Amino acid sequence: MAVKLQPMGDRIVVKPIQTEDNTTSGIYLPDTAKEKPQEGKVIAVGPGKLNDEGKRIAMDVQVGDIVIYTKYGGSEIKIDDEELIIMRESDILAKKTKK
Repeated sequence: MAVKLQPMGDRIVVKPIQTEDNTTSGIYLPDTAKEKPQEGKVIAVGPGKLNDEGKRIAMDVQVGDIVIYTKYGGSEIKIDDEELIIMRESDILAKKTKK
């Protein structure tokens, strides 16, 4: 996907990762019973926040990182039939690391 967004400041664009439609025991879960995703893939990163001296603070996440974010963090948008979330870097709780 070619992102047509450039986040500003310390904002990032995340594509939520959808959970499975079935439980481990094979029971189908309708959309109304699913929890809102809290995990996603970073697809765009802003340049970073400016500090008091006017210098950029580097972002801790990069495009391609898998992150876990606050349940109701960010603003949901839809571009080209794709659900995306724009959020501040501070809404990220953790990022998954490779073992």
